[in-house]
Amino acid sequence: MQFIDQTEIQVIAGKGGDGMVAFRREKYVPAGGPSGGNGGKGGSIILEADENLQTLLDFKHQHCFNAEDGKKGGPKNKTGANGRDRVLLVPCGTIVYDLETEEPIGDLTQHQQRLCVAKGGKGGLGNAHFLSNRNRAPENALPGLPGEERRLRLELKLLAEVGIIGLPNAGKSTLISAISSARPKIADYPFTTLIPNLGIVRKPTGDGTVFADIPGLIAGAHQGVGLGHEFLRHIERTKILLHLIDLNADDPIADYKTIQEELRAYKPSLAQRQQILVLNKVDAVETERQEEVKQQFSSLLNAPILSISAVTRSGLDELLNRVWEVLEESVTSDQ
Repeated sequence: MQFIDQTEIQVIAGKGGDGMVAFRREKYVPAGGPSGGNGGKGGSIILEADENLQTLLDFKHQHCFNAEDGKKGGPKNKTGANGRDRVLLVPCGTIVYDLETEEPIGDLTQHQQRLCVAKGGKGGLGNAHFLSNRNRAPENALPGLPGEERRLRLELKLLAEVGIIGLPNAGKSTLISAISSARPKIADYPFTTLIPNLGIVRKPTGDGTVFADIPGLIAGAHQGVGLGHEFLRHIERTKILLHLIDLNADDPIADYKTIQEELRAYKPSLAQRQQILVLNKVDAVETERQEEVKQQFSSLLNAPILSISAVTRSGLDELLNRVWEVLEESVTSDQ
């Protein structure tokens, strides 16, 4: 499946139906008077969040969407039918911006949450509406009003409680495949992961927590270097970050600082987000080297440091228990 997380579309709501000019022409009803009905309302364009979607791929090839026009008013004071609304399904986590003003219109985060982005035009009034003591036979009616027309930018920010970050080849994809049913592409070269991967991890209570494997960040990612700038937005909604460090790296401390600088440069608040530092690939590193790196991080950070092997699944239970604890703390602090 192709991952599309930004797109621009044009939406055109339906025009209201015209009012009708008509007079009663019935036997035994002298001077029947005006009987032209009002036009129907034009259909609106509505965005609806769907939890079954994970990408904006449906908007890749079609960028213009129209709703149905309202029908013209009829004789005998009949109001024209309203135009049908056009409902467009988008993934949960979609933010909608007005392209002209760059102002956000709405943020669709809940399943089946709806947002009207273009209102249908009002129907025109028929001549029956203009009947008065002064004008017993009005011959005028109003046309329907045009519907709203807007150009929008849709931007998807994945709804994941836990984001997995780190340099390329830190083992993020291997980790998410080990703790969930996600099966990302894994290989021994940089930028294997070209799109964010989502995996659902079950808590002991049975509830599911969404983890997101964010494609490898590198120095300069916030300026468009590498792949990270395309996906940094996806960690904005996460409650905690798992910062994965490759113990095989030449300088793990420098790798850690690189990622922190990129988070800070993209959005300062991200660097302040709750993080769990995880040293990965303990199966491939001598115990002495593990302890050396751990001591270096201990002198740098005042926080627990976990050691795991995503390949052998060593330390994963301890890691997940720590994640559940931090998530529980964040829920408690929000209340």
